[in-house]
Amino acid sequence: MDFFTVVDRVIELLRSRGRVSYQALRIQFNLDDEALKALKAELIEVHQMAVDQAGTMLRWTGDEGILPEPLPRVVEAQQPQQRAEPRTPEAERRQLTVLYSDLVDSTPLASQLDPEDYREVVRAYQATGTEVIQRLDGHIARYLRDGLLVYFGYPWAHQDVAQRAVRTALGILEAVGTLNSRLTQERKVHLVVRFGLHTGLVVVGAIGSGGRQEQLALGETPNIAARLQGLSAPDTVVIQEARALLHELS
Repeated sequence: MDFFTVVDRVIELLRSRGRVSYQALRIQFNLDDEALKALKAELIEVHQMAVDQAGTMLRWTGDEGILPEPLPRVVEAQQPQQRAEPRTPEAERRQLTVLYSDLVDSTPLASQLDPEDYREVVRAYQATGTEVIQRLDGHIARYLRDGLLVYFGYPWAHQDVAQRAVRTALGILEAVGTLNSRLTQERKVHLVVRFGLHTGLVVVGAIGSGGRQEQLALGETPNIAARLQGLSAPDTVVIQEARALLHELS
């Protein structure tokens, strides 16, 4: 993914979430220090669409940094000053595929490792999954405690969202196999993952209040995907109407 594509994606992410931490950007887009510095300069100084907050995150300002042309003085006198209401992104209906990815037996794994070591293992798994997800244009809606919630079809629309989700799950399985070779040698652990995915109609909109809003998809589709993930066997992908989807993939 080239640099300016990353800039566009981060703008969309900031517009939907309002804030995003530098650590999340590092993981989501695999940025090193130099790339993160360039990204901050592009958004803060060039586009003036964000500001640095506390040295840990970017805060969306939209077009606040671009000053409008002054109105004629007579118009200013006629227009009473009003306090602008905060703008909340409108909810929208989307057809998308929801993919849940989860580590199997994470509780025994957490008890086996020192908390810092366990954190590094989970981070390594999530970074591995993120790389595959980005290749197929998936959107990580939330980093779960030991898994990932991914949307295909939002915010970037595609006609083959279900196929992309299946290929992503299979790609993560393959990538985790490679990761396990290193983790087994370094930490004596072996990761096992499982997936559930479902395609259907959802409503995507802001959930939460204040500075803790998230853009989440609501409806039956995420619930079914979560249940399928809970039913799946280790290192497997469970989907609805599997035969039809696999026929399309063949």
